[in-house]
Formats: sequence, structure tokens, C-alpha cells
Amino acid sequence: MVDQLESEIIGIIKNRVESEGGDGGTALTVDDLTAATELTTLGVDSLGLADIIWDLEQAYGIRIEMNTAEAWSDLQNVGDIVGAIRGLLTKGV
Repeated sequence: MVDQLESEIIGIIKNRVESEGGDGGTALTVDDLTAATELTTLGVDSLGLADIIWDLEQAYGIRIEMNTAEAWSDLQNVGDIVGAIRGLLTKGV
């Protein structure tokens, strides 16, 4: 079941992917986004991920530290992003 936070984050990702005119060239559309959706299937590269992270920082008033390659590699799908945001909000960062 999708909760409010997950729904909001999916909406933010959807808006960013749509604004950049991409869906990765696959049959998957942004309307099909779920927690299991791989970012690469949406055509999200490292620059696109940085844009999504910026959008999330602005939406939730948080700071997401993304200076290490390991941090980038941990975010593979929409659910990973939701989990990271949920963790930061729980910590009050």
C-alpha cells in the first residue's frame, strides 16, 4: 500500500522525468511509477538523479548528502529514494 510520503515522492519524480521529456524510451510510462520502478528505465542518469534530489530537498526542507559514489549507487529505484527520504525525515535532518 502506498502511503502519502511515497505518493508525494513518486509525484516529484514523475514531474521531473516529464519535464525532461524522458521515459527512457521504454514502454514504461511515468504513470506506471511504483516503488519498484528502476530509475534507469525512466532514463534517469546521474544528472537526472541530482535534479530529483534537488527537487526533494526543496520539497521537504532537507539536505541530502550525495558526495560519495556509494551513496549514488544505493539509489537504484523509486523505493530506494522513498526509503532515504523517510529516514532523513525521521532523523529530522
